[in-house]
Formats: sequence, C-alpha cells, structure tokens
Amino acid sequence: MTITLTGLYLYPIKSCAALTPTQAEVMPRGLEHDRRWMIVDGHNRFVTGREEPRLVLIRAEPGPQGLRLRAPGQPDLIVPWPAANAPRAPVTVWKNTVDAVMASAEADVWLSQFLRHTARLVFMDARAWRPVEPQHAQPGDEVSFADAYPLLLISQASLNGLNSRMSQPVSMLRFRPNLVIDGVPEHAEDGWRRLRIGGIDFELAKPCTRCGFTTVIPETGQLDRSGEPLRTLAKYRRHEKGVIFGQNLIARGRGRLRIGDKVDVIA
Repeated sequence: MTITLTGLYLYPIKSCAALTPTQAEVMPRGLEHDRRWMIVDGHNRFVTGREEPRLVLIRAEPGPQGLRLRAPGQPDLIVPWPAANAPRAPVTVWKNTVDAVMASAEADVWLSQFLRHTARLVFMDARAWRPVEPQHAQPGDEVSFADAYPLLLISQASLNGLNSRMSQPVSMLRFRPNLVIDGVPEHAEDGWRRLRIGGIDFELAKPCTRCGFTTVIPETGQLDRSGEPLRTLAKYRRHEKGVIFGQNLIARGRGRLRIGDKVDVIA
C-alpha cells in the first residue's frame, strides 16, 4: 500500500484562513510562514477562533513586501515585514509568554475595525522563542504560535470515517491540519511513532485533543449550531484526555515537502 501526502495547509495568522500550497518548506517551528503571526487583545493575550469565529474569514498571504490582509468589508492591507528594531512586547499564548514584535499601527486599526474591539497583530521573528511542551519533546524543540506543536497530521481515511457517521459531512478545514495523507486505514496514524515524508523524518509527539474550534464553519465564520463534528467525534473518539483526532508532529529534519510525496512509516 502506497501512502502519499495529499494536502498541505498553513495558516500565516493563528486562527485565520488556510493557504493550500503545493509545496512547503519544513522549519524547526513548523511549515514556513505557518502561524508566525498572531492577534492579541488589549492585554496582549492571544485571540483565537474559539472566542472570535470570524477570524477564519481573515486571509493573510505572505509576499515580498509583507503580509497582505483580506477580509469581508475591509480594504486590502499590506503589513510590512517588521524591521529589526521594531517595538517588541511580551504576549501570552496559552501558558507561554513570548517576546514578540508588534506589527504596525495600521494593522491594529484594520483588525480592531473588523473584530469591533481592540486588537493588535504581532509577529514571531527569530528572536522570539517558544518551547514545545517538554513531556512530549526533546530539549531545544520549538513551536510557532500554534497551540502546542509545530505540525498536525490527519489521514483522509479518518475524515472519511467521521463523515460516514454524520448526516452532513464536514471538510478537513474544520480540523486545521498541516499535513494530510492518504492510502491508510481510518486512524492508522494513532499507532505510529515516526514517519518519513519527502526524505524528512517526523516524530509523532501525541494525539491532538479537539475543542470547540472544530465547530466553526470556515466558509462563514459562524458556529455550527448542531455542535458538529465534535458531537459525533465524542461518541467514538473520546479518551481520558478528551476527544482526539489527528496527531501532533515534530520535524527531525529540514527540507521541502511537495504534494504527492511518498510517506514511509518508520516506527
């Protein structure tokens, strides 16, 4: 059975819309450009789609001049890449405090108008350090503004299995993966410890515990009032630490991934 990489997803701003490139560079913190930006509130605490579902309607596209922002009802805005001497501030993401770069006053106004409350855009540059949870990592492992781990992998069969149990199917975007693979049975990824994709090794750190963000509809920025897909997942994917779906990964090498790359299960 041939296992292949069939999907690549990255989210330049945490909790915002996905980009779907055909290839992506693997960096120590995850895919290049993935979750290197984050929105914070007036207290410099992270804002996510859990409390602001409309974040998924913000599309951010990295380019030579900076980050282009698009959202319904808002003019396009290019946020320049922050200068080396740009102002910095400690920001909170879950239990971590990160010394982040403040993006721009124009971006702050743009986001505050869209969200209708004070919001700021911050950037994770090379100086901003955030470690991976030590109980599931090696010393020196780092992560972007993602929830906890550099990468998330889900098999297409796992999503197909979920949708076969539901009256209305959901898209893979509900689960915000980075890597999607095909050619394996449903939830085969649960039993793996190490993979090689496109010549790059990845360690499977732990299963991904799912939350209410999965009930946000990516196309509308609204909550799925049925409680799906979390309601169905809870019936057959509940474990002692919660409802799990997908596997968190840490890269043990660098390189470029491409759609169609072969996936080898090493352990």
